[in-house]
Amino acid sequence: MSGLRCFIAGLFIVAMLAPKQAQAHAHLDHAMPAPNSVQGQAPKEVVIWFTEALEAKFSTIVVQDAKGVAVQAGAATLVPGNTAQLRVPLKPLDPGSYKVIWRVLSVDTHRSNGEFSFKVGP
Repeated sequence: MSGLRCFIAGLFIVAMLAPKQAQAHAHLDHAMPAPNSVQGQAPKEVVIWFTEALEAKFSTIVVQDAKGVAVQAGAATLVPGNTAQLRVPLKPLDPGSYKVIWRVLSVDTHRSNGEFSFKVGP
């Protein structure tokens, strides 16, 4: 029985000392407009805060109206001084529903993506 205990203790020690692989990904922390929100006035931009720093060249935000037409007025850019914050300017928006689709590459080379919606109007 003592041999089995030593074997189990050895496995435990090896497992504790083994290097752990980081699984960091840039996830949406919060956004303006907020997901599933109703905006009384049309926003001029969409800003998304992520949990990790991003690679600007490989990170995008697309905003679509209910017909699937893109309504952003330019490319998404990192906010100066905050590499975990991405924004995109918008064309003037009519009342209705909009979908925000984001795809990002974090500085540690992990890709992530997601989407959320918001509404303009009553």
